[in-house]
Amino acid sequence: MLDTQLTDAERAALHDTYRHLHRNPELSMQEHRTAEFIEERLEALGIEHFRCGGTGVVGILRNGDGAVVGFRADTDGLPIEEQTDAEYRSDATGTLPNGTVVPVMHGCGHDTHVAVALAAVASMVRQRAEWAGTVVWIFQPGEETAAGAAAMVADGIWDRAPQPRIVLGQHVFPAAPAGSVALAEGTAMAMADSLRVTVLGKQSHGSQPQDSIDPIVLGAHMVTRLQTIVSRELRPQTPAVVTCGTFHAGLKENIIPESAEFTLNIRTLTEDVREQVLGSITRIVNAEAQASGAPQPTIEEIYRFPRLYNDDTETERVRAALRAELGDEQVRDIAPAMGSEDFGHLPDSIGVPGVYWFFGGFSRENPPPNHSPFFLPELEPTLSTGVRAALAAIGDALEPNSIDEPDED
Repeated sequence: MLDTQLTDAERAALHDTYRHLHRNPELSMQEHRTAEFIEERLEALGIEHFRCGGTGVVGILRNGDGAVVGFRADTDGLPIEEQTDAEYRSDATGTLPNGTVVPVMHGCGHDTHVAVALAAVASMVRQRAEWAGTVVWIFQPGEETAAGAAAMVADGIWDRAPQPRIVLGQHVFPAAPAGSVALAEGTAMAMADSLRVTVLGKQSHGSQPQDSIDPIVLGAHMVTRLQTIVSRELRPQTPAVVTCGTFHAGLKENIIPESAEFTLNIRTLTEDVREQVLGSITRIVNAEAQASGAPQPTIEEIYRFPRLYNDDTETERVRAALRAELGDEQVRDIAPAMGSEDFGHLPDSIGVPGVYWFFGGFSRENPPPNHSPFFLPELEPTLSTGVRAALAAIGDALEPNSIDEPDED
């Protein structure tokens, strides 16, 4: 059985790793230095590894016969300017695909995920005599843009690494108190769709609106009408979110522009509701344009997050392992989150179960949310809890009695 307690040296290394990663974030699919850092750590531990999906890294820890278990940690940062007062705060910058240089920080805690996973690797190497099997460590890029898991699958991760019987993952989360974990059974996180809508009009002088088709007014009607999808087209008990995140149009106050552009983010929990909401968006956008006598708008997909589904049977096993490790009072059941994750693509792509949980990052009330410029999880007990949870779940999944035996004829 795995010992989930770190040595003093391992804990110090965990903290140093976290500080380094927090200070040096990189944007999605640009995690070059992060990948090199991970490779150096795996190399030092004697773990075979390979690049996958561009800036992804896969480590394979083999230790004799036994089950194969996958464990995923995402690696990318966000285009946010950090506003914490931490000594190790980020001053990094990155370049968006459109060429814009932006500040970068680990505003979603992926630095904790990588640090925890590397500490868990080191602990399992030290304890080789206490377990058997194989762990596939998946350091995945590009979670924030839903590009990373798909890129690793397309690059043949499951052709190049042993296929696991289960894939595990976790995420630091402000809604759970530090020292605790939380998980949902079944649908755990929402599917997400992001769209770019380009509204086409007719340019004119601001004093001659009769000669224009105003895309700003038209776009404003679209955005307002889109908010009726959830409130008027779905049953009140059906969770969904339709958010307009950006709206851009025009260059000067006395020119009615030729076009306007806005972006949408949609969160749904089931495929049926997803298709209903997307269909309603298309209908409303086109109908509003027709009502204004405007050309048909364009609707482009920016990205799409898959479902994140926690297998019922495996979730119960993970829950039991976490309770045995942390205590019943530190393991909470939660409702599905409306946030999204591309983790589910990794197990779904080979038809194996996945289980994903959250570990708390703050002990104070009203902590900053994920994606805040003030997001800075407390070092402890956050990091040690993440390691304990990872080792407990991995260790349980490696146990022979955790594998369903085939029915005899």
